[in-house]
Amino acid sequence: MATSEQFAAGSASGEFDVVVVGCGPAGAVLAGELRLHGVRVVVVEKEIEPVSFVRVVGLHVRSLELMAMRGLLERLLERGRRRAAGGFFAAIDKPAPVGLDTAHGYLLGIPQPVVVQVLEEHAVGVGAEVRRGCAVVGFEQDDDGVSVELAGGERLRARYLVGCDGARSTVRKVLGVGFPGVASRNETLMGELEVGASAEEIAGRMAEVRETYKTFNIAGPYGGGIYRVVVPARGVSKEAPSLDDFKEQLKAIAGTDFGVHSPRWLSRFGDATRLAERYRVGRVLLAGDAAHIHPPTGGQGLNLGVQDAFNLGWKLAAEVQGWAPEGLLDTYEAERHPVAADVLDNTRAQMELLSPEPGPQAVRRLLTELMDFDEVNRYLIEKITAIDIRYDFGEGADLVGRRLRDLELKQGRLYDLLHQGRGLLLDRTGQLTVGAWSDRIDYLADPTAPLDTPGVLLRPDGHVAWIGDDQQDLDAHLARWFGRECQE
Repeated sequence: MATSEQFAAGSASGEFDVVVVGCGPAGAVLAGELRLHGVRVVVVEKEIEPVSFVRVVGLHVRSLELMAMRGLLERLLERGRRRAAGGFFAAIDKPAPVGLDTAHGYLLGIPQPVVVQVLEEHAVGVGAEVRRGCAVVGFEQDDDGVSVELAGGERLRARYLVGCDGARSTVRKVLGVGFPGVASRNETLMGELEVGASAEEIAGRMAEVRETYKTFNIAGPYGGGIYRVVVPARGVSKEAPSLDDFKEQLKAIAGTDFGVHSPRWLSRFGDATRLAERYRVGRVLLAGDAAHIHPPTGGQGLNLGVQDAFNLGWKLAAEVQGWAPEGLLDTYEAERHPVAADVLDNTRAQMELLSPEPGPQAVRRLLTELMDFDEVNRYLIEKITAIDIRYDFGEGADLVGRRLRDLELKQGRLYDLLHQGRGLLLDRTGQLTVGAWSDRIDYLADPTAPLDTPGVLLRPDGHVAWIGDDQQDLDAHLARWFGRECQE
């Protein structure tokens, strides 16, 4: 880590409100959210070019809702493939529950580079600066801000620094935040390759092998005839596996290598789970994989990081702009740390259910039977898709702290009214007002809104901050979440 004396020597080459480290999905989302509120933000990314390999990821319901809130969903739908919102938990093949509480009840399979491209283009489009080929090597924070040193000696100065730089986060390591958890016990190879075997052969062998090895999977074809191949990695210890490693493991597990060739990308992952002890130290914060890692079971990783960024963005912007009520920025960790802990728990549970050992398989058979009950299946799918989250806002109705689904209103769809990242008061009475908070909160009177409550106050991330019809009570919650009244 650079010393205070080194940082003091000379002035910083750039002055910003926020430096975001890492231009993956979480970093790009955060930059876009900050810019919606006029925050001067620069994203520094150590890689010179965006990742080129076509890794297909899944955007779950809650992430799709957030994209709709910012007007980005249609751009993603054009380049992805929808599938039913079921069968995610430990790959137990059960149908999607009927009537999920969402207007976007599906999974969107989409190449990760496309997701990053759309999010980065949005961030740049609203005024964020992205600098590639810039690796952070150190930083120092003081009472007024953070001095950030880049490889090559360039320094940036900002009021805040956010590490969205992945599982091996430089920001987290320099900050000295602990990353406790459980070390990896089981390794798996994953890649996207072309396959020479016929679809019939693949389906037949896969059904047979998966009787024992639940993690084994060959899915596709995707664009260009590419298949995603997942196979247990017994004895493969090197971090970067080769095509030969895939062939050997496929032969050992399935008795054939399926004629795999021409890989687009190859990787190896374990089932380690780790969670940062803190998400914030002073003016430095963590988000995405820099704050938590877990197995990809259930496809929650990218989604968890994107949702971190949506939670943090408006709160950090409020702090920068000077209207944040006391403690607002601390609610980022208070709300998102427990969510990540729950994801770590459910991925650990899923990995146990994928084990070929007799005990876990007995539990898997029992859970498979239990998931025939709609309540059980719904509970697990809502957990994986993150639409079950209820932040703890204290005592109140069950809706408070939850996200509100995309409603059809007389003025159009609810999420279309949230594109600018502001709060929203939806008033069925026509008697409420946002008053002096109108610079931060939009107002909509709609007596026909399909709600069971007279009024709803939404935060910029779509979570319900208040319900009711009492103006005095509303004013107290406006102050709690949106700070001082605007003095004009």
